Amino acid sequence: MSLIIVEISDRVGTITMNYEAKRNALAEQMVQEIADTLHDFERQGVRVVILRGQPGIKVWSSGHNVAELPLGGLDPLGWQDPLRMIIRRIESYPGPVIALVEGGVWGGACELVFACDLVIATPEATFAATPAKLGVPYNATGLLTFLNAAPPHIAKELLFTGRPMTAERLERHGIVNHTVAANDIGCFTREIAVTIAQNSPLAIGVMKEQLRILAGAHALSPEDFERIQGLRRVVYNSRDYAEGIEAFKEKRPPVYIGE
Repeated sequence: MSLIIVEISDRVGTITMNYEAKRNALAEQMVQEIADTLHDFERQGVRVVILRGQPGIKVWSSGHNVAELPLGGLDPLGWQDPLRMIIRRIESYPGPVIALVEGGVWGGACELVFACDLVIATPEATFAATPAKLGVPYNATGLLTFLNAAPPHIAKELLFTGRPMTAERLERHGIVNHTVAANDIGCFTREIAVTIAQNSPLAIGVMKEQLRILAGAHALSPEDFERIQGLRRVVYNSRDYAEGIEAFKEKRPPVYIGE
């Protein structure tokens, strides 16, 4: 059974996540279906993509499927992690990808939204980045996605507290492009998508790739890279990391001791 619904109209493709049983968790199957659909869209000349949940949904996506994370001693967010794969695919897609957000965006789903080219959300939508609550060490590319989308102090508040921020607040900081009432958000987003689709796809594709390269143009010495990786290993080899995963599965508050 497919976990997404796909539509194409006026050179605009819409991917609707349809995994409500798991609150649209970014499970490997759903991520692979989205990636395959983006490949098909590119082959068919789809110029703009809208990524959304079902209309009126309470949780846009609950983020990582925690059941798929390793218990300890292994990198939980490696190169082949489903989230990493779909973000690379969105960034490399030759046309804009628009996130249409209703409901809550949890954990790694925040990064997925921030990796999209435009973000349009209802005023009631919320974003909660939860790696610190789970004890999960974020990787450098994921952190860069946050820093490219948000001012450092906002990114730090999101990542350090794990508390939800409203779409209205993120709009004030330029992280969300527009907040639109739920009754109007579908038509509003589609109007923007169709407007973009009528412009030069070659020019837009080239500018998107230029912006992606420039956004990642941060000098990093080999020593600093190794230090970043070493810092992450401290976390995923720790007792606290195992405790965070176990507590989530057991639906209880974690008890972290800093070891």
